[in-house]
Amino acid sequence: MSNKHISRRSGRPQAKGYSEAGASYYKRALKAFTAQSGSPREDIDWNNATLRQRGRILYIASPVAASAIKTNRTSIIGMGLQFRSRIDRDILGLTPEAAKEWQRRTEAEFALWANHKQNCDAIGVNDFAGLQQLALQSWLMSGDVFALIKRYEPTKISPYSLRVHLIEADRVSTPTDNATLISPSITDGKTKDGNRIFDGVEVDKEGMIVAYYVRNTYPYQLTTEKTEWVRVPAYGELTGLPNILHIMDSERPDQYRGVTYLAPVIEELLQLRRYTESELMAALVQSFFTAWIKTNTDTTEIPVNEAGGDIVGLDGEEPAEVSTSDNEYEMGPGTVNHLGENEDIVFGNPNIPTSGFKDFVETICELIGAALEIPKDILLKNFNSSYSASRGALLHAWEAFKMRRQWFVNDFCQPIYELWLTEAVARGRIKAPGFFSDPLVRMAWCGARWIGPAQGQLDPTKEAKAAIMYVDRGFKTHEEVTVELNGGDWEENLEQLARENELLKKAGGGNYMATLADNDTEGSETDA
Repeated sequence: MSNKHISRRSGRPQAKGYSEAGASYYKRALKAFTAQSGSPREDIDWNNATLRQRGRILYIASPVAASAIKTNRTSIIGMGLQFRSRIDRDILGLTPEAAKEWQRRTEAEFALWANHKQNCDAIGVNDFAGLQQLALQSWLMSGDVFALIKRYEPTKISPYSLRVHLIEADRVSTPTDNATLISPSITDGKTKDGNRIFDGVEVDKEGMIVAYYVRNTYPYQLTTEKTEWVRVPAYGELTGLPNILHIMDSERPDQYRGVTYLAPVIEELLQLRRYTESELMAALVQSFFTAWIKTNTDTTEIPVNEAGGDIVGLDGEEPAEVSTSDNEYEMGPGTVNHLGENEDIVFGNPNIPTSGFKDFVETICELIGAALEIPKDILLKNFNSSYSASRGALLHAWEAFKMRRQWFVNDFCQPIYELWLTEAVARGRIKAPGFFSDPLVRMAWCGARWIGPAQGQLDPTKEAKAAIMYVDRGFKTHEEVTVELNGGDWEENLEQLARENELLKKAGGGNYMATLADNDTEGSETDA
């Protein structure tokens, strides 16, 4: 064995495991791949202000980004998650009839509060469904959103004091007076009793959230108002009820602030926007027919060097000038421009539309959709695939929609309902024995279901037949199928159908359900 070979083996440890794969520092492809991840505070909090602004402007200016967020809003919330009381009557010792009556009364009382914007919104702009839509959209756009719990005096039309005030992510931040000077960011701070503050979220020595800091202005707001912070304890000291709700999606342990939904695809969305804008502008330029005349005369004598002749001026009569600069030349349909002495102009041939533009955009949207869990067909609202492919895309998207809906219910809808029910019971408008004395009984009274938009159907006939088979074989209940198909209530449907069938009998129309059953039976016998 040569000395050279011995030296190589002794000078370099034997590669094992990932050291010859993704952790290699010797492979050519990975030599320049230097990745260092810090704490959530360093990786997220220090960059969140930039991410929020970029996510927000992309939502405003990028059609694909707007589609991603609005598709989530429409599919998760739609016209609003509908509240249905579902108490645990076994724990409460209620009969089915008594439980049903209590649930109907509670749903009616909640609607009194939720269906009127002046009853539930602290600023009187949205009803509860509108608050849901706004909260979810702000959560996805900015990374998180806060619901501040306020109390107003009850009125004749509103017997409840509960109001919800949505606070945008920017307004929860670390007070500058408490900010440390160690890091290059002002997101970190410390209280007098030693608690840490991470981008407006105060945590105790165990890492438990104890308070939030809400500022009265926005970071980039033009105002003469002095910026001040209010410390809002996370929970009431006496009641233990939340004073503020935080809606966010955690992606790392020890993370206290959310990241915009668009964060993984910000660069792709920006470049796609630039690309489509350049293609649009090139197509627009090519659509203009413009003649350029070289002359030694004074071009100001013939006023044909402007392309804005079809634009009405501010006075409503004279055309508005687009430009008066001698160094600018306007382009427009049928425009004639004069060039000065020794001036010339040369155009390239842009060949618009560019070959492969559609395929390239769709490929980028596939990558964006994969990161955002929205298949390209749904992201672009372009359903040209086969039934199986379209259904597969829809099913995959709905798994993500249902997951985020459950997160939103847990963070926003259910806590607000429990706050409302607590007040309703305390005021005596709802009777709930044991509500304040036993946490288990309280939880039983607070049971609820939040019904959102149903999954779309590509072929309603096939899917209805499949639903019937599921029920017949016991794989699903009538109630589950009803909720999945249209978000309805199966028991209410039966009661309504019973009334409708009575009316049909009186009108001589017979029983519609029985007629359908007979037809199904005849069809089965014929098939047999």
